[in-house]
Amino acid sequence: MADPKGFLTHARELPARRPVDVRIRDWREVYEDFPKPALTRQAARCMDCGIPFCHNGCPLGNLIPEWNDLVYRDDWREAIERLHATNNFPEFTGRLCPAPCESACVLGINADPVAIKRVEVEIVDRAFDEGWVTAQPPAAKTGKRVAVVGSGPAGLAAAQQLTRAGHDVVVFERADRVGGLLRYGIPEFKMEKRHIDRRLAQMRAEGTEFRAGVNVGVDITVERLREEYDAVVLAGGATAWRDLPVAGREHAGIYQAMEYLPLSNKVQEGDFPASPVSAEGKHVVVIGGGDTGADCIGTAVRQGALSVTQLEIMPRPSAARPDSQPWPTYPMLFKMESAHEELEAGDGARVYAVSTTEFVADEQGRVKALRLVDVEGPAGGFKPIPGTEREIPAELVTLAMGFVGPEKGALLTDLAALSADPDSFFDARGNVARDKSYMSGVEGVFVAGDMGRGQSLIVWAIAEGRSAAAAADRHLTGQTALPVAIPPTARPLV
Repeated sequence: MADPKGFLTHARELPARRPVDVRIRDWREVYEDFPKPALTRQAARCMDCGIPFCHNGCPLGNLIPEWNDLVYRDDWREAIERLHATNNFPEFTGRLCPAPCESACVLGINADPVAIKRVEVEIVDRAFDEGWVTAQPPAAKTGKRVAVVGSGPAGLAAAQQLTRAGHDVVVFERADRVGGLLRYGIPEFKMEKRHIDRRLAQMRAEGTEFRAGVNVGVDITVERLREEYDAVVLAGGATAWRDLPVAGREHAGIYQAMEYLPLSNKVQEGDFPASPVSAEGKHVVVIGGGDTGADCIGTAVRQGALSVTQLEIMPRPSAARPDSQPWPTYPMLFKMESAHEELEAGDGARVYAVSTTEFVADEQGRVKALRLVDVEGPAGGFKPIPGTEREIPAELVTLAMGFVGPEKGALLTDLAALSADPDSFFDARGNVARDKSYMSGVEGVFVAGDMGRGQSLIVWAIAEGRSAAAAADRHLTGQTALPVAIPPTARPLV
């Protein structure tokens, strides 16, 4: 513990966000630089607890007290070594993870927790700037070939681990660029895509091969995949989105979030001069109160929306940890993300405890309004409150209500047919079932991330990718030196 009084003498600090009227004119990340003295103070707040619950809050088992101490002591080179020991991509998690580690911080029992995510980001960004993040190719090759299907965080983590173990790894991605939802889904203002590109450069230098624009199961059959590769890791995510089957859903102008957001990513990549689906000059309604909904808000604001309204069927969360969600669990709290600041600075609002009943169209069949009603619940189901029906303008609607599991396309249906028990290939929730070694019902086919777990956090995706890689390595060679992060049956504090 570098500073025994640090948690008593220093308050929690975070970097300032750029002014709203400035940041909504570009797509750069919203945070300003964090001064080194402030970062040192945050690292000093870490109590080096006898039982560091932040380890339990983080599925990756990040060695948080260790690298906080190293940052305080100005030993940045060793700090990145300890950070990379458990996390392949801290530049992703530090920007995108909701930080269950901070919710589990012991200091958070009666004070504000350590700003763990910010310390993490500063460590890895400095490591890249200093040239400390270099390729780590294997010392020897095994002669085994592994296919990884999906290039999101789970697939990338599995691929990097397996490449470093000496296998020849090919990552297949059906989109035209590698990165999964990190590339097409997460807006640039939350994470600039240069962070993906510099990590992919490291992976390519290590020997990982990437093939974009390949829809496995269609462009390359399951039969051919199993013939050409000694093992397969499925990491295609839970991309089957939840829809809203109410009257008028068929009208033009209503999009799933993952139909809307990737187009803006493509604008930033230079594919389009402007998004083919733009909020410019329109009344926008975002249905869904989670992180994806916030991404839609920030995107619509930057496109020049006339107004933005976010609807959420759940009641407004508490600003403080409720008694029903005690430390160290992850509490559902009212959050003010950067996109919410931008919404409230303009003509926008967040509306809670409401349900959409109908989409109303104009003469051309385009949505022009949305009818909704207040609801009470969720105990016993969401029940409409009579007399609260109303209509709001809605010329562009995005549905950001989460995902219901993996897509049951040719890849999974063909693999299920090869399983010894096709009826058990999927679990009760519709995800791909796997045993304690992450293997599916098909020998040599492993499953990592949301495809097996269901919609979850980026830290769980990376942790499962690392774990599935260790299991696949053991399957191929009879042993493994790769670290195993978690069993697939683990349940988070979140």
